[in-house]
Amino acid sequence: MRVAGSTLLRNLAGSIGVLCTVAGLAVGLPALDRALPAQRPVGKGTYPVGGGVTVTPPPDARLDVTLTRPGDTRGTAVFLVGTVRYVIVVTPFQGTLPEATERLRRKITAVRGHELTGQQFPVSTATGLAGVQGTYAAPGRGGRYLVFAGDGVAIEVTVAGTAPALRDALPAIEASTKTIAHRRGGTA
Repeated sequence: MRVAGSTLLRNLAGSIGVLCTVAGLAVGLPALDRALPAQRPVGKGTYPVGGGVTVTPPPDARLDVTLTRPGDTRGTAVFLVGTVRYVIVVTPFQGTLPEATERLRRKITAVRGHELTGQQFPVSTATGLAGVQGTYAAPGRGGRYLVFAGDGVAIEVTVAGTAPALRDALPAIEASTKTIAHRRGGTA
């Protein structure tokens, strides 16, 4: 019985050690995650959004790593320019530019309090991507949207912030949207 008793004590000690390790991970990892900043500076040069799409972020932009999801066929990049949120979403898409535009407009108006304002007008990037730009508003915030479609992807861009912050950030964001590029079949 003495052998069985010492084996039980050794098993109990091992089980307590495993339990403490699991408890430490359960408490420690979330605490470590909360301690790390959600926003990180973006380096200079192009940033791979996903689905073969790249962009050069505005100077001093920060990347929200909790919402950014790059991928081979799709991707999302969430940048903060001051307090203005600048989001680029890339999805596989076989439709036309008007269909992609209508899809984004529906997404915007589906959010409570958001409404489209003003006219739409054509835009293009430095690489020749043709798109459409428009404006929207929400309580206490204004926004812009841009849509590009072709070569099997839709690129949706939304920019939102308070009027003063948006006014200050728009020149840098507009310069950034001009750098959006798509490499067909790419993994950027």
